[in-house]
Amino acid sequence: MNSRFKLFVVTSSSCLVVLLVFGAAMGRSASPEDAYKHLAVYTEVLSRIKSDYVEEPDMKNVTLGALNGLLESLDPYASYLNADQYKQYLKYRDNRKADVGLILSKKYGYLNVVDAVPNSPAAKAGLSTGDVLEAIGAVSTRDMPLAYAEMLLHGDAGTSVELTVLRVRRSTEPQKIGLVRAVTKYAAVTAKMEQDQIGRVSLSSVEAGKAKEVAAAVKDLEKQGAKKIILDLRNAASGSPEEGIALANLFLEKGLIGYLMGQKSPRQDFEASASKAIWKGPLAVITNRGTANGAEVAAAALLDGKRGEVIGERTYGDAAVRKAILMDDGGAVILSTAKYYSPSGKALQDTGVTPSVPLVESEPVGDPDDETQPEQAAQPAAPQGKPGEDVLLKKAIEVLNSGKAVAGEIAPRMGRLPAAA
Repeated sequence: MNSRFKLFVVTSSSCLVVLLVFGAAMGRSASPEDAYKHLAVYTEVLSRIKSDYVEEPDMKNVTLGALNGLLESLDPYASYLNADQYKQYLKYRDNRKADVGLILSKKYGYLNVVDAVPNSPAAKAGLSTGDVLEAIGAVSTRDMPLAYAEMLLHGDAGTSVELTVLRVRRSTEPQKIGLVRAVTKYAAVTAKMEQDQIGRVSLSSVEAGKAKEVAAAVKDLEKQGAKKIILDLRNAASGSPEEGIALANLFLEKGLIGYLMGQKSPRQDFEASASKAIWKGPLAVITNRGTANGAEVAAAALLDGKRGEVIGERTYGDAAVRKAILMDDGGAVILSTAKYYSPSGKALQDTGVTPSVPLVESEPVGDPDDETQPEQAAQPAAPQGKPGEDVLLKKAIEVLNSGKAVAGEIAPRMGRLPAAA
């Protein structure tokens, strides 16, 4: 294994240990006494660091690292911003300009790519789900607040930013990539007739208005003779859970689509309305590791509602309501205050959506002796398809043609289906 990558793994493991220690301090315990015990451990650890560490530590950085580790252990999308950072964040939030098209989360102390918006500068440079940003410009992203990193990536259209990227799936050496900021434009929903009277609807985001575009696309395919529909949600990471609910309702006549709930937010159920459903025929859904947010809400609802098989990879995990909570010093904590749940009760931010027909889209590239390839261990091996063949689309067509996906309701789980040739 490459020495640089070994260092990355070691530091990641160390960070996880820190997260376990400080994560307990959030007070999920049953009583205040238990919470104080955890705080006492935290105080003692700080004391030992100050008195026994090999050199005099920078306690400001130690505390900042602990805060960021604490938030990350709870919520990969959370951020702590000091007073100055929060002032900058408010200006950025109210006056967003161009960016590089990256959707990010925090993992192991670093920024992890959820997805690159199709046709964005990041996507054109080949950045994809699972890549790690080690630095933005000359600033390391280790323990950098997520919201602050997103702010650094924004700027005037035409300006450039340099990223240091570790492509875990493809290379063990970090690469420097220069990107020119541009205004993000989300592609329109596309509709295409496949073989055997199957229509495919593809969308790269679940932004407001996309459900209406999908409805129009489905009706157009129906006019062309489509008897079955594939809903392709691969790399649809941006958008909103609310639009994901509207998207699911296009294919559901009744039942629970999902619900929203938090510690201080009472449960809010989202029920399907028969008047909004536009397709009752056989349905299959395709997902990959870049599917997130509203697209996950839709995929989970259609799977749990037995409306269609979900083919592909486990989705990323991101569907929540986030708020900035002001601190006494003028800073703020940005974290999830409520999560969206699947009809079966799974928090999508925590678990993502596991397909009923799991299939890896592409094989990871990297050190063949490296056993630390993230997330792929839980996935089946990718089938040996022809070069350039879309194995997930091929499997979705096979599923629809098998007769298992019937109109209105899918058959029992299809684990017995043979793998694609």
